[in-house]
Amino acid sequence: MIDPEVKNQLAGYRQSIDNIDAALVHMLAERFRCTKAVGVLKAKHELPPADPAREEYQIDRLRRLAKDANLDPDFAEKFLNFIITEVIRHHEAIAAEHGGNNQHPA
Repeated sequence: MIDPEVKNQLAGYRQSIDNIDAALVHMLAERFRCTKAVGVLKAKHELPPADPAREEYQIDRLRRLAKDANLDPDFAEKFLNFIITEVIRHHEAIAAEHGGNNQHPA
């Protein structure tokens, strides 16, 4: 049987984790709302869906932020790369909807 004090402490941590997860989902939704607007702007002006220089800058920036926050920079980079890949996929779809042929180079 679990000590009631330990059980309460565990429940408190789990509630915090649930709150953080909810905040992350809302933050990601807002981020993707903004990147969708960027995708539409790029499509209207026939700009490429990907911006390698911006991506490299963001990865470097996020790695520094992660290090300062005592978060594994490799994990932070993997997380951002996942998001960047999804954003580019969205931008390619938006470009296709607008009749553009700006595809991310393979």
